[in-house]
Amino acid sequence: MKAVAGTALLATATFAAPSRLQDRLARRAAGLTRRAGGVQHDPSPLIHAPAPASAPQFGGPESNDTRQIEYSGNWAGAVVTSPPAGTTFSKVVGSFAIPEPQPPANAAAGQYSASAWVGIDGDTYPNAILQAGCDFTADTSGAKSYDCWYEWFPNPLTDFDSFTPAAGDVIEVSVAADSPSQGTAVLTNTRTGQSVNQALTAPSANANLGGQNAEWIVEDFSSGGGFVPFANFGNVAITGASATAGSQTVGISGADILDIQQNGKILTTTTIVSDSEVDVKYIA
Repeated sequence: MKAVAGTALLATATFAAPSRLQDRLARRAAGLTRRAGGVQHDPSPLIHAPAPASAPQFGGPESNDTRQIEYSGNWAGAVVTSPPAGTTFSKVVGSFAIPEPQPPANAAAGQYSASAWVGIDGDTYPNAILQAGCDFTADTSGAKSYDCWYEWFPNPLTDFDSFTPAAGDVIEVSVAADSPSQGTAVLTNTRTGQSVNQALTAPSANANLGGQNAEWIVEDFSSGGGFVPFANFGNVAITGASATAGSQTVGISGADILDIQQNGKILTTTTIVSDSEVDVKYIA
C-alpha cells in the first residue's frame, strides 16, 4: 500500500496470516563463550500481540498513511508482505551497525540478547524463510558477544564461525534466491573487508520459497521454549534496505511496521525513515 515515508502511523493491533520466522531450531551451542549451555534459538512463529491500552496513537485526519502498527512478541522492523504483481522477491539486502548491547535497567543476573537480520518469506508465506543476520548478547558481568549466522527454515540456524564482528562494525547482509529451492547468504564487514557467503538448499519441497515477503527485523528470539531476556540494544538502523522482484527494486516506504510488545509493555519503536532505512529503538 502507498504511504509517505516517515509519516506517523495509527497504532492498533492486527492479526495477520500465520507468520514468519520460525526462530531457530537447535541453534548453535553458543552464548558468550560459544560453548554448550549458551544462548540457543528455538523454532517459533511470528507471535502477534494485541496493542496495549497505552499504545500511542499516531496519524490523524490530515494523514494519508493508513497503515497499522502490528504488535508482536518477538519481531520489530519492516515487512513488505507482497511483491509487485506478476513477480516474486528474489533478493533482500540491508546494512546495520552492530550495537553494543546492555542488560536492561534493574536486570537480574544473566545474559540478554537480540538479533538483527534480513530475510525472504516467513510472514504471510509461512512455509519457509531464507534469512541471515547477527546476534548481540550482553551479560550482567559486563561480557559481550557477537555472532552472525544464516538459515533456511526449517533447517537449523548455522553460525559463520570465522566471522565475528565487534560493536560498531557495519555489516552488509544479502540473501538471494536463485530458484525456489536454491539460495545464498552473504555478509560483509565493511570495516575489516571480510566477507563470507554460503550456498543453501531448501530442506524439502515443502520448504521451497514463495518469494512473497521481504523483511528487515530486530528480534527477541526464543530459547528453551520462551523468549530470551531481551537486551537493551539502543538503536539499530537498517540502511540500504531494498528487495529485488523481477527487474524491479522495491523499497520499504510502504512496508508494514512491527513493534515488540510483551506482557502489556511496548519494548521497541520502529520508524521508517526513508524508502531505504528503518530504525528500531529499544524503549523499555
